[in-house]
Amino acid sequence: LICLELMLLAVNTNLVTFSRFGGAIDGQVLVFFIMTVAAAEAAIGLALLVLIYRDFGDINLKNIQN
Repeated sequence: LICLELMLLAVNTNLVTFSRFGGAIDGQVLVFFIMTVAAAEAAIGLALLVLIYRDFGDINLKNIQN
């Protein structure tokens, strides 16, 4: 999930930069949609951590056994 977040951040940076230099606002509008996807992805990651903590009582992978 961290790799996906970094890729979305790079895309956002490129869109804002090119729309700024190109004079069009289309890239900046698209950034808001990408930020929505990134927020949903962060919520899914947090939900996974909460579920792991509920099931195992710890989120340290060394302490979790099958």
